[in-house]
Amino acid sequence: MATIIEATLRQRTGSGALNAMRREGYIPSVIYGATENKNIKVHQKTFRDHLNTKPSSQVLIDLDVEGHGAQQVFIQDIQFDAISGAILHADFLAVKEDTVLTAKLPIKLIGEPAGVKVGGLLEQLVYATKIKSVPGNLPLQIEANVESLNIAENLTIGDISFPEGVTPVLDSRVLVALVAKTRVAISAEAVATTQDAPQADAEKSV
Repeated sequence: MATIIEATLRQRTGSGALNAMRREGYIPSVIYGATENKNIKVHQKTFRDHLNTKPSSQVLIDLDVEGHGAQQVFIQDIQFDAISGAILHADFLAVKEDTVLTAKLPIKLIGEPAGVKVGGLLEQLVYATKIKSVPGNLPLQIEANVESLNIAENLTIGDISFPEGVTPVLDSRVLVALVAKTRVAISAEAVATTQDAPQADAEKSV
């Protein structure tokens, strides 16, 4: 179920008016994609608190717009202040059941690779990927199981089992993660080779 956030229509425009609105604790915002664009404002703290509970900022929410009722929207874009980190502006896209969304979602690696258990090091190369999905199938993040990876093996976009109705935008050959060989793993291999050598020589002499 999407989160409901209250929004108010705004009449003020211009940089001075928008900066004053921000000082009052609001985020100037726009809803696109409906019959007409709506200039609105949402409460900074309420919106920020909501984002802090999600792994991605590109999620669905319900905006309860004063005088217009609830509207399901997708958080299309957020502009942040480079110094303070405060949210300066937010763009919302009004959605329908068949609206195809493009979202950039985090990739979460699941499990401990087999190669890590013998001294390898798991390295994640790509932390987020763009996907396409209708609202009803939109996940919060993409999970990728890496338990089967051995040393020197990798995981690509094409290896990930995406949820039903979710299509990756990145090329299937893009490397997401790999298990690198470490000094510990190299030492373990050397010890194993040394231990196997006498046995092999003994078998030859029989």
